[in-house]
This record gives sequence, C-alpha cells and structure tokens, in this order.
Amino acid sequence: MVKIGVIGYGYWGPNLVRNFSETPGITVASVADFDPKKLEIVQKRYPGVKTTTRFQDLLENKDIDAIAIATPVNSHFELGMAALNAGKHVWLEKPMTETSEQAQKLINEAEKRKLVLIVDHTFIYTGAVRKMADMVKSKELGQILYYDSTRINLGLFQRDANVIADLAVHDFSILDYLLEEQPVAVSAVGTNHFPHTPENLAYITLFYESGMIAHINVSWLAPVKVRQILIGGSKKMIIYNDLEPSEKIKIYDKGVNFTDDPQKIYEMRVGYRTGDMWAPQLDSSEALRVEGEHFVDCIENGKVPLTNGTLGLRVVKLIEAATRSMNEHGRSVEINGIHIRQGRRVA
Repeated sequence: MVKIGVIGYGYWGPNLVRNFSETPGITVASVADFDPKKLEIVQKRYPGVKTTTRFQDLLENKDIDAIAIATPVNSHFELGMAALNAGKHVWLEKPMTETSEQAQKLINEAEKRKLVLIVDHTFIYTGAVRKMADMVKSKELGQILYYDSTRINLGLFQRDANVIADLAVHDFSILDYLLEEQPVAVSAVGTNHFPHTPENLAYITLFYESGMIAHINVSWLAPVKVRQILIGGSKKMIIYNDLEPSEKIKIYDKGVNFTDDPQKIYEMRVGYRTGDMWAPQLDSSEALRVEGEHFVDCIENGKVPLTNGTLGLRVVKLIEAATRSMNEHGRSVEINGIHIRQGRRVA
C-alpha cells in the first residue's frame, strides 16, 4: 500500500485526493495547504486524512512514501526537490517546472535516489488519446499530415503562467505521445490584453522534419469552452471532441489522392475519397484513476512512468521555445532535444 501526501488543495488537488482515495494500492495519508478553510473541506470529506498548513510535515513523515504536488508552477521545483531529498516518490502537476534547467535537475535527483518521478499529463491516460495513439502507431491513419487543436474557454487566468503553459501544454504532451518524432521548429504569436498579466491568447505552429505540421489555438478569452483536435492522415482522419459525453472520437474514411502518372501530373488530377464514419468504443475509466494505478505499479515494480520526467522536460522545452517565439513576434525558433538557445540548435 503506497501512502501518499498531497500538497495543494486548490483547483486540481481535490481531483487528486478523490482519485487517490478510490485507487487500489493508494492511501491518502495527509493533505497540506496554506488555507485552513480548504483543509476543513478535506476533513469533512475524508475524516481519516490528516491535514496541515505546513508542507514540511509531509516531508518529515516517515510513513509517507510519495508526495503529489498540485501547486502553482513557480513552486514545483522547490517542492519537488525537497520531496526527492526526503526520499519520497514524486507526482508533479503540469507543467513540470518553470524552466528546462529545473526539470533536468529534478530528473537527475530522482535517478540518483532511484525514486519515481511522474508528471501529471493527464490526457495521455484517457481512453481517447490512447486509442488515437494505437491508430497512429499501427499506421491505420496512414502518414500523419497535420494536427489541429482548438483549446479555448473563458478563464481561468493564471498569475505565474501564460496561456501556452496552461493550455497548450496538453497538446504538447499529446503530440509527444502520439508521434514518433519531435518538432524541429516552433512559431507562436500571442498577446496580453491586460497590463502586467501573462499572455491570454496564442496561436502556435509546430514544424516536423517529416512535413507534418501542428497548429494549436489556445485562449482564456473565448465565450464558450472548446476542446477539439483534428488529426489528418493520408488514409483516414480523426475528430476528437473531449466535451462530447459519449462519442469523443469519430474516424472518417476520407482523403485525397493525387495521381502519380507523369503524363497527368500537370493536370492536377485529384481524387477525393469519401467513405464511412464510425465512433470506436473507448475505455471510459477516469484518466486520473488509470494514472494513479500506473504510479503505484511504477513504485512497486520499478517501472518507468509513461509520463516520466524526460517527457515532462521535452514539454517544458516546447513551452520555452513557443514563449520565446511569441515574445519575438512569431520568429521561428529551432528546437534541439538537448538545449534551446536563441532559436538555434546547440549540440
């Protein structure tokens, strides 16, 4: 039985505590938050869970095996490093850290201490994204041509993170999981409509060596909430609507064929293929429950998490590159798996 402590009971913390409490193999031992009123809610809902306003109490508790950190991103590195130094396995809310340097230090510390470090990129554990990954990897869609995402709503405005770090981070992790390649460049434009606050709207384009292109629209200023992804393949195409209660994924047997006949190539002979549409059955398990069970499995059996620190680091690097491009009015920033500096690849 893995005993876990949760730091932060604000927006995401209640979801973590609820799912951990219902996940086999996990016991929620304690919850820490600065706000006593939030802790009162914990005590009413979970009478057996200890509460405290001092996160140090969780680190000093030798009975606690793991720490889940659901606090603002500017505290992730400090709290994550403190938990690792205390010998605790760590569950980190997304994005992993503010900078790639911080992320790499956490990875190194976890490896040195042989502790599990998981980053809560929840969408990767959804039945919809796992189904899409199966279809991409089995080549059922053919060659992936494009990825187009709209992730907009009214709020929640963040104080310490722009809309890219808050919303586009989901698409960055999904793309990392779906594709067998990493983007080679990113271009982003965005704006801040209110003084002294992070950017609240952005348009991001990721470029891949294969020719695949990804476009992501994120906003905190939309009158409605939209969570939709289109994936276009040379054989089939997918529409994923996360807000759809039942048929979240629809697969379209549609596409375009170009002739290879050299005699007809200049005539732009294009064939349009229209076939069936169907909605596959998906695993309806709650993603956090799946992720929690995976976390326990990794701790007990020494496995590497699906959303480990290395994936979290790649996502943070994309946030850095996209933010740099946005600050430079859309200038293309090249990306390298080792380091990003002034838009040039560094070995």
